Amino acid sequence: MEVILRSDVEHLGRRGDVVKVASGYGRNYLLPQGLAMAVTDANKAMIAKEKKAWEQKLAKEKAECEALAARIQALRFVAPRKVGENDQLYGSVTAGDVADFLKGKGIEIDKRKVQLDEPVKKLGEGEIKIKLHPEVSATLKLLVTKEG
Repeated sequence: MEVILRSDVEHLGRRGDVVKVASGYGRNYLLPQGLAMAVTDANKAMIAKEKKAWEQKLAKEKAECEALAARIQALRFVAPRKVGENDQLYGSVTAGDVADFLKGKGIEIDKRKVQLDEPVKKLGEGEIKIKLHPEVSATLKLLVTKEG
């Protein structure tokens, strides 16, 4: 059975693709869930039109994210933290701290987009990656200093 995908389906295809699937899978899952539609000339034309609009929307979002990435890369996050003996930090710099810093600069970013494997627990300079879009990421310069 051939169907046209109305949205991205993992391990099957992207929105607007014409794919071959088992009859039962198409009839019992894809069609009732609204994830696909039958292949007809009218449906092909409609999907082509939707796909074009969707691609324009994605291109606009990508351009906005690239402009935001340029703004973020121009910034430098100075994070003063309390330190103990041997310059050991009492706290750390987390993704939430980075999101709060950016919010203070007028940039709304979800802390889950900040890509920190683990919180920064050392004094010094570093870089933090922020994933803004599947194809766009920004790098924020970080400087962790002694407080006071």
